[in-house]
Amino acid sequence: MLRAISSAALFLLAGGLAAHADGDAALGKKVFNRCIACHEAATDRDKVGPHLMGVVGRKAGSAESFQSRYSQAMKDAGAAGVVWDEANLTEYLKAPRQKVPGNRMAFTGLTSDDDIANVIAYLKADPKP
Repeated sequence: MLRAISSAALFLLAGGLAAHADGDAALGKKVFNRCIACHEAATDRDKVGPHLMGVVGRKAGSAESFQSRYSQAMKDAGAAGVVWDEANLTEYLKAPRQKVPGNRMAFTGLTSDDDIANVIAYLKADPKP
């Protein structure tokens, strides 16, 4: 009986984590409003920061249109093999200065794991909600 309850609890926990990891693109769009002053995600237009259209799967510091404006730290991160997959984006969005020390982004990070998952879902969505 205890084994059945433990199995059920584990199943529910795993399901909850999977749902969290997927995020909600519509909620992510609302969270992304904090980023919109410096970044564009629906077009390839750069602002103070590089556009984030297609960022998931892209090597750090590699948007062609922003090459002359990336910090050396961001270029070095890309040269070292950092690719903006979900795991790296999660770390970066939580603490940008820890993930890529010396980068120029002034934003200190998102504190909510749900907000991070939702923003990543928004960045991945095509078309954007």
